Amino acid sequence: MANADPIARFITEYEEALSSEAFDASRCALGTITETGQPAVRFVLLKGVDHRGFRFFTNYESRKAMEIEARPQVALCFHWHTTGKQVRVEGIASRISTEESEEYFHSRPRGSQLGAWSSTQSKPLQEWSEMSICLKATEERFRDQVVPLPPFWGGYRIAPKSIEFWQDGEDRMHRRELYTLEAGVWTPVRLWP
Repeated sequence: MANADPIARFITEYEEALSSEAFDASRCALGTITETGQPAVRFVLLKGVDHRGFRFFTNYESRKAMEIEARPQVALCFHWHTTGKQVRVEGIASRISTEESEEYFHSRPRGSQLGAWSSTQSKPLQEWSEMSICLKATEERFRDQVVPLPPFWGGYRIAPKSIEFWQDGEDRMHRRELYTLEAGVWTPVRLWP
């Protein structure tokens, strides 16, 4: 296998994609499970990866967060056109510490911070103008002060149980390698395309 450590391998392939993708290489599809067992998928932005897992941020009152809280088994899928690679991650999502959420929140532009406070993500919106009204009220609320971390906003970390690497091949002879974590040890296996 190319690398016995799939996290290190992911970081190498991710950095390669970051330097070649025209669009944001951090975007990935996040799959959750609804209360009826229906899969639900949307794109999120990867905001960090290390040996603890893959990290992203959201409103904890959003649909995706409610689905994660009820059923923490999730999946991520990255596809980078320029490198011809895809990575699939399956694992368990859990909230990160308030300190980590705070650090990331304060690294964001002020407009994004205000937007986090202004949006009741995933809730019905009657008129587009409501967003502007809410944002203006939030701007006034935090005028001339640091915008604090909202209590309903923060990060999740997906602790991977499996990571699959896919490399585009000629004549559809793609290379696939699946790493599975058992008792703290990653076991790799090659898969037919």
